[in-house]
Amino acid sequence: MSQAHVVVIGGGIAGLTAAAVLSGAAGGAARARVTLLEASDRLGGKLWGGEVGGVRVDLGAESMLARRPEAVDLARAVGLDGELEPPTTARAAIWTRGALRPLPGGQVMGVPGDLAALEASGVLSAEGLERARHEGAGEAVTDDVAIGRYVADRLGREVVDRLVEPLLGGVYAGRADEISLRAAVPALLPVARGGGSLVAGVHELATRPQTAGTPVFQGLRGGLGTLPTAVAAACVGAGVDLRTRTAVTGLRRTPDGWRVATGDGGELHATAVVLAVPAPAAARLLRADAPAAAVELDAVEYAGMALVTLAFRRSDLPEPPAGSGFLVPPVDGRRIKASTFSSNKWGWLERSAPDAFVLRTSLGRLREEEPLELPDEELVAGSLADLGEAIGLTARPYDTAVTRWRAGLPQYPVGHLDRVARIRAAADRVGALALCGAAYDGVGIPACIASARTAVAGLDGVLTPLTGENVTERTMGA
Repeated sequence: MSQAHVVVIGGGIAGLTAAAVLSGAAGGAARARVTLLEASDRLGGKLWGGEVGGVRVDLGAESMLARRPEAVDLARAVGLDGELEPPTTARAAIWTRGALRPLPGGQVMGVPGDLAALEASGVLSAEGLERARHEGAGEAVTDDVAIGRYVADRLGREVVDRLVEPLLGGVYAGRADEISLRAAVPALLPVARGGGSLVAGVHELATRPQTAGTPVFQGLRGGLGTLPTAVAAACVGAGVDLRTRTAVTGLRRTPDGWRVATGDGGELHATAVVLAVPAPAAARLLRADAPAAAVELDAVEYAGMALVTLAFRRSDLPEPPAGSGFLVPPVDGRRIKASTFSSNKWGWLERSAPDAFVLRTSLGRLREEEPLELPDEELVAGSLADLGEAIGLTARPYDTAVTRWRAGLPQYPVGHLDRVARIRAAADRVGALALCGAAYDGVGIPACIASARTAVAGLDGVLTPLTGENVTERTMGA
């Protein structure tokens, strides 16, 4: 039997995971010869490490949810078990109504389950708190709804504006009145479907016993940018052909697989294809052979954002800020939407650069992406102005970096999961094709990794495990 050849298009964490699973680099049997094609000059997508002021930092995502196992399991599979490290502190705040106020406990994505903690935080006005106490009666939710509108109906607009918006904004850079409850916060779906008290339901969720000793989030010493590097190295060791600066310009179905055309004039034949690229790129490549999927992919909206990383000398700070950082509700009209005190949050960063203090801000959200067009110096100046008001910061950074993520975060509006089902049904009709990444099953790192594993599992009908002679051929470069 001839050896299957899978071409993975896209070198972010989803594409790398797909390549690792197919090749056996992530554990398990090798199932195909794999070629991964990435248009840019680096692998990792939004997991990207760099240096600011001589300090190694993340310029993209900096933490991964640890209560989903996929990301931690992948890190361990590629030799990073000893590099996993939880945050030193998770004490966050909300900058609202003119002051930094503690993020109230007992909430789920900003939806409160402890009204006493909410009152003690001072996040809501007296009127907003009173409205939340008089929870509106609600019928059981039988269909998908926007989480913002649902919570506003039950607990009042202020809960959405000052709690739900900043929490969801940190994940999606989107708008709570458009984001799907079913897709974005599925843990709340049973509560909504039950039709009882939302606060009581959230309280029950927030107080469930968690896995003993398991932190909510995990990081990696040296930053999350080390994860794609380690996965890529494992893939190379398993025989994967990794190619950067190789854009895919055409994709066509053939009787026995796929023809993949590249921008350098090359052409590959594949038994199957895994598309691990953003929705617009997937739509472009599928327009000829899967037009129904392309139409749905074209409708996926994206938000852009900018990250501003600032490095200070500790000697210039009379007193470094406390906690892990703060969120900013859009209703307050500030420039930044969040700030992370990285040197407080990550012990490895403080240990590696004890004389520096690194923090970062984020700007921009869905349909409010003007910050991405501003010069770097204006983004830095705006961030410093807001930090001055929020935490009294007057020092000047000795180095800065601005990272723009244009069309960086896919949006999950009401009906998103139905759209994903239609996309995958259309892909299944074409055959030997799988899609994965942030546009489908979740924007977090574990969700993207799980999406890749599901995509590979969906190719079972066209792949066979490599054993014996085939493994020998692969290791010889056949």
